[in-house]
Amino acid sequence: MVRFDAVFLVDDDPINNLINRRLLGKTGISDRIEEFLGGEDALEKINELKPEDSLIIFLDINMPVLNGWEFLNKYLDTYSHRNDKIIILSSSIDFLDRQKANGYPIVSGFLEKPLTLEKISSQMEQYT
Repeated sequence: MVRFDAVFLVDDDPINNLINRRLLGKTGISDRIEEFLGGEDALEKINELKPEDSLIIFLDINMPVLNGWEFLNKYLDTYSHRNDKIIILSSSIDFLDRQKANGYPIVSGFLEKPLTLEKISSQMEQYT
């Protein structure tokens, strides 16, 4: 399985982050898994990464203050030079959300909650 220098979980639900952190830890895709309850904190933390560091972000859409779409827009404004992977991880089953996500070239996947080892494996296969 492909490995990343860091995994960011961006979700305003700390329980989801805890569960997802444990699941991702089992996969071995990274030794560094960080949780963020808001998008602004995650965006700031990206500044601390080296430009060549590989990062995968699991991003919730429905968050207060800065939702997933706003996060994506700010990310593209600031970090379009990076080669990160962003996966939408949402409880939304709305086809329009999937369609909107497909409009962002940086988004490489759209997974419905809850995250499972099978969903992670399937997503990681496209990066090898």
